[in-house]
Amino acid sequence: MIPTVYVDGDHRGQGRYALTDTASGHVWGVCAEVEGLFREPRRETYELFGWVPDGAEVRGWVGSRVWLVPEDKTLDAWLLEDAESLGQYPGADGLVLTGLDDYEGPPEGHRGPVRLHDGCRWLGSCREFARILPAERAEPPLVLLGLAPSDRLQRALATGNRRALDLEEAWLEIGDDRGEPLTDRLLHPNIRAWQPSSRGTDLIDLELDACVAPVPGYARPVWERRLAGPPKAPGAWAALGTRQREAWLDLVRDRGCRLKHQVRQAGRTYELDGRHITDEPGLYLALGEAVNGPGGYFGGCPDALVDCLRGNFGYTAPATLIWKDAATAREHLSRVLAPEGAQYDLVALVLDILTEGGMQVKFT
Repeated sequence: MIPTVYVDGDHRGQGRYALTDTASGHVWGVCAEVEGLFREPRRETYELFGWVPDGAEVRGWVGSRVWLVPEDKTLDAWLLEDAESLGQYPGADGLVLTGLDDYEGPPEGHRGPVRLHDGCRWLGSCREFARILPAERAEPPLVLLGLAPSDRLQRALATGNRRALDLEEAWLEIGDDRGEPLTDRLLHPNIRAWQPSSRGTDLIDLELDACVAPVPGYARPVWERRLAGPPKAPGAWAALGTRQREAWLDLVRDRGCRLKHQVRQAGRTYELDGRHITDEPGLYLALGEAVNGPGGYFGGCPDALVDCLRGNFGYTAPATLIWKDAATAREHLSRVLAPEGAQYDLVALVLDILTEGGMQVKFT
């Protein structure tokens, strides 16, 4: 875990990052800055031939989750995350779409017709699509700047052989300026190089060969706000767009799953401010703050909500939830689309889950 010596009143932010061995829990070192974490991820590119939109032109950022539903009903829909489009090229009938494939991606070699939706509306369809293979590029190193190394790491660096410099598997644990855990990244790091750091005596800049899920540019302002510490008042996410709300929810989920919540007595009453529930992440952010206060977590999808209602997340059944301005959520989330395209009522589903979990919901 991140040593508390780096997060006292005189060293705020100096221990945001800790490189920790997954097997033993040994902390290889801590530092305040990391280079190579905040960058644009490698995106997949698809060209959709014979594109026919279902309404407005699809251009710019399309959605956090865009589902490609094949006409062949024997195949499952697949997910393209954080999808962007340049629109249709002049004189061409194709649409170019980029994004992050999920762990499965499209069926190998499939080029048949597909229809697209963003979870709320159908976007359009095409007669054929093809993946455009990106140019090969080397992944940039991860550099831990101003790292205070452990004695064990110093011995490994002094040894300098390949085996000693292979750290096998480690967590990059990330905490906020209050010393509370925020999130982490799993690494398989090899030490590429190191040198004395300009950031202080006995500190080093450690360069690692380590593939890491990067934090894209649009999410960086959200991270910077959360690295400063949890919000002091509810609704700090309300002015954000859906894309940044997703990033906020990811950090809320990671932090919430690491905290040890106090057991509360049954019979409590919670108030949910529904004014800003205009999308799915907004629903779970508002619900999390209703139960666990500013920046609180209480589920990020239906299955996670079920788990939270079973305990260990600051809730004991039975309880009452006063839902204010529920009309906003009903307007935006009562006709959403499942991956395969079937329409369902997300608000009704969440209400059913809450009721089954012992949460009586009242509306004002």
